[in-house]
Amino acid sequence: MTSELSPIDKAKFVAAKQATEYVKSGMKVGLGTGSTAAWLVQCLGEMVRDEGLKIKGVPTSSRTGQLARDVGIEVITLDEARWLDVTIDGADEYDGELNLIKGGGGAHLQEKVVATASDRMIVIADASKKVDTLGAFPLPIEVIPFGMRTTQALIEETLISQDVLGRSVTQRMVGGDPFVTDEGNFILDLHLKRIGNARQLSLILNQIPGVVENGLFLDICDVVIVGHGDGKVTVRDSAENDGAEIHFNVLDDTNIFADMND
Repeated sequence: MTSELSPIDKAKFVAAKQATEYVKSGMKVGLGTGSTAAWLVQCLGEMVRDEGLKIKGVPTSSRTGQLARDVGIEVITLDEARWLDVTIDGADEYDGELNLIKGGGGAHLQEKVVATASDRMIVIADASKKVDTLGAFPLPIEVIPFGMRTTQALIEETLISQDVLGRSVTQRMVGGDPFVTDEGNFILDLHLKRIGNARQLSLILNQIPGVVENGLFLDICDVVIVGHGDGKVTVRDSAENDGAEIHFNVLDDTNIFADMND
């Protein structure tokens, strides 16, 4: 299936393509979850097939693991890898300090475990994910099914004392049924609109019984690669004050990933 790349698809593609520059043969690589991360897996699979790249991938979800196997990437578990050279993943939001909200795909628990077991975490995103303050995207919280309504009530009570603009909490559903994570848990989405103190909120949320992990990724990301619809890529490294701009030309207007949906 082929079609011309849309601006958003081009942005995702060039961000993923630039991220492959951080991957070398012999590395153990954390593979993120989501539409942008899926493009990365496709690009790495192409390098495995056409360039002889030899890597071992640790997926952050069952669907990423299946995609990696399908494109020829050797898949291992995190326990087998023990430690990773790099993790490359998407994000739902990132701010100027490279702090993130993740979990729109419901995989933030495994994503956070894998990212923190890596020498570097690289985020690939389109320009729409940049925010001045985190919170416009609903903050996902993974909770155990037992006593979920009690856990939700405790979260709602906790939010009263937090520096946020919204306090609505909803359970994530799919087709009328509760969304279930790879770990067999549920997701509560916190519609906060703005998070004034992300560090405090993250610490307090994770102390609530029944909460497994929240979607705030603080002081974890090292590099953000932002793709733009015109094919430009902006790389922001936490070790540098200013992001360096790198330009890509998508020479082939055939969209080889046209059958991949968000």
